[in-house]
Amino acid sequence: MDAEVIVVGAGLAGLVATHELVKAGRRVLVLDQENRNNLGGQAFWSLGGLFFVDSPAQRRLGIRDSFELAMQDWLGSAGFDRDDEDAWARRWAREYVRFAATEKWDYLHELGLRVTPVVGWAERGGGAGDGHGNSVPRFHLTWGTGPEVVRVFAEPVLAAERAGLVRFGFRHRVDELVVADGAVVGVRGSLLADTDLERGRASSRDVVGEFENRAGAVIVTSGGIGHAPDLVRQNWPTERLGPCPQTMIPGVPAYVDGRMLAIAEAAGGRVVNRDRMWHYTEGIHNWDPIWPDHAIRIIPGPSSLWFDATGQRLPAPCYPGFDTNATMKAILATGYDYSWFVLDQAIVEKEFALSGSEQNPDITGKDLRLTLRTRLAKGAPGPVDAFLRHGEDFVVAPTLAELVAGMNEIARGPQLDAADLERQIVARDREVANGYAKDGQLAAIANARRYVGDRLGRVAAPHRILDPAKGPLIAVRLNILTRKTLGGLQTDLDSRVIGTDGNPVPGLYAAGEVAGFGGGGVHGYSALEGTFLGGCIFSGRAAGRALGSAQ
Repeated sequence: MDAEVIVVGAGLAGLVATHELVKAGRRVLVLDQENRNNLGGQAFWSLGGLFFVDSPAQRRLGIRDSFELAMQDWLGSAGFDRDDEDAWARRWAREYVRFAATEKWDYLHELGLRVTPVVGWAERGGGAGDGHGNSVPRFHLTWGTGPEVVRVFAEPVLAAERAGLVRFGFRHRVDELVVADGAVVGVRGSLLADTDLERGRASSRDVVGEFENRAGAVIVTSGGIGHAPDLVRQNWPTERLGPCPQTMIPGVPAYVDGRMLAIAEAAGGRVVNRDRMWHYTEGIHNWDPIWPDHAIRIIPGPSSLWFDATGQRLPAPCYPGFDTNATMKAILATGYDYSWFVLDQAIVEKEFALSGSEQNPDITGKDLRLTLRTRLAKGAPGPVDAFLRHGEDFVVAPTLAELVAGMNEIARGPQLDAADLERQIVARDREVANGYAKDGQLAAIANARRYVGDRLGRVAAPHRILDPAKGPLIAVRLNILTRKTLGGLQTDLDSRVIGTDGNPVPGLYAAGEVAGFGGGGVHGYSALEGTFLGGCIFSGRAAGRALGSAQ
């Protein structure tokens, strides 16, 4: 054998699994189709959000959370309704929420990971206590963002490489899982041409040779289908969300191609919940791209007015940051695949954050002085201001008439009527005169500002959007951004891949997004946010520990 375990994919789940295997003294071969510069995969580009339950950070802010409340939120969001395909996902969900409420904090803290002091309130839901969404703030931002989440696992794995326990095979593209007597015993694939491209850049697929490696077990940790538009379209849930968008922009690098799903399936693994995905409605084109068609997401506060492509304000619960899937369905129901934020300078300065480690250099660099200076200074943060000046999806204007004229220049659908847009904004603005209102979005803003983290750092004080003193006015064309695969290879709680006969495929394991973050779809239909990195960690940990303890 070339190793005791082969790990296919050097992303976060692969690093976590390898870390756990090394702790157990196992010899590991890690294969990846990209070069060493891409160690950590797409987790490196993330904001580093982590879902914890009843954490020390929450308790310091007076947030009362519990396993029971988090489980209620998870099940209300997941909507598990498939007895067979969800059988293992339900069990994974309970175990993951338990992990988030107990061991997860100490597990990561002991590795050196720290979080910022303010807990974010992401994906607030649709208004029902037992429905979708987070009842309380649970989004813990890693101090150091995605690169730090990668670092705390990469460092011990690289130390194990120097000690001879780990070998890496970069530019090794796995094309086949080797099966003998019904068990997975290795991999075959293509050697790709060497490259020294920087992290995230699209690399060539020129084949210069072949390879084959054998091991006692193989763990697939290769990610999902976020940059594979044909697979997204093939599996798009039209009946549930509406027609597949004609224009989609990728929020993940080009190597997130979904190839290993079909390869593992050919070896006997079972892929479930193919139609469950998590794509964002607030995507914008990156004016300074790294990978092809590079897109990022605006992570908004709740105050921007949200209009569909025809210029009609979206209904509840389609407010910024509340219910991603409901908003997706409302947008696509118009027959168009984009929508608009309308806001002002006061809101953009307080409420706009951008996904991605590279869009948050202060927190990514763990520079406290820079963080305080940029987050407390007047004006939009530097990366946001750059999009205001250079982003193709942004319009900035002193008056509403000029704003609408700019919006119509970049519209992919109907021309907007300035008078109708003004009517809707004025109706909302009249509600601001009192501390109470019947406007549902203003009521949600008032509730958000009861939380100290939102009042001080995330939610602008209610005001008239057409107040010239709060200007200029800003519009953002929002596109559908592809991101996460919620279905995948079905696995048991040891991350063993389940076969078509309902039993584990001998020698085959899967973790991370390729396994639906556990069980073939631990999130069900909807995510609570901060749960993707954590799902990679939890499922990678399960795979590594199961094989590390195996005799």
